[in-house]
Amino acid sequence: MNNKTYAYFPGCTLRNKALDLDRYARASAEALGFYLREIPDWQCCGGTYPLAKDETAAKLSSVRALASARDSGQDLVTICSACHNVIKQVNNDMQHDENSMRKVNNYLKEDRIEYHGETKVRHYLEVLRDVIGWNTVKAKVVKPFTGKKIGAYYGCLLLRPGNVMQMDDPENPVIMEDFIRAIGAIPVIYALRNECCGAYTVFEDKEIPAERSREILDNAETNGAELIVTACPLCRYNLVKNRCGNDAEIFYFTELLAEALGVKEKVTAAMEAPYASV
Repeated sequence: MNNKTYAYFPGCTLRNKALDLDRYARASAEALGFYLREIPDWQCCGGTYPLAKDETAAKLSSVRALASARDSGQDLVTICSACHNVIKQVNNDMQHDENSMRKVNNYLKEDRIEYHGETKVRHYLEVLRDVIGWNTVKAKVVKPFTGKKIGAYYGCLLLRPGNVMQMDDPENPVIMEDFIRAIGAIPVIYALRNECCGAYTVFEDKEIPAERSREILDNAETNGAELIVTACPLCRYNLVKNRCGNDAEIFYFTELLAEALGVKEKVTAAMEAPYASV
């Protein structure tokens, strides 16, 4: 058992509209013997990695979080794939891009922060795979999804760019399928599992994510998926919003993990209690 504490960046969605997914993650971590210490006074990561080479201000909140984790002596864990993508890419800049490193640290002088990419960034799924181990997760499951056929939906942010994210093979990933097996279910492989759902194209044309989401769900169901599991709140939103005639339900991975570990009901009850703390 790991018994380790990680610095934790929940991100805006999991601390507001999707607070239940954050609580499932924390309770599941404790059931597996590790703990998430939320970084104090964190700020929104921005939601998207800034592509402009001269963009500096948009990286500051990520660097502050990374520096806070470093100063605590802990790896930084994220759960939202969008937050993970932004923070890991910014960390890569602070390790390998001298121009970004110089400009960001110049901005942060007044905060007495200097950072050079020292923090290790892990996604929650990577903690399960690389630290806890799938066999340990499986051994802790008390309510397995026996016989349930579950399709993993990766989307694009969790895996790309592959040379920076380095979570899995961006074309043929297995980490979420291994997660599905660990909770007792049967993974369903389908062609569109790591294609973009349309995400931010909604600002240009609402029909783009609607059409892409329907294609993804149709493809998953055609291959036998009864449930869909994802690690991206925006992907989950798009898939749920555009389910239309599809039968497969869409879940965030922390909810399925909490259910399998037998902690979901306790978390739900605590959140529904009068004056529940957020």
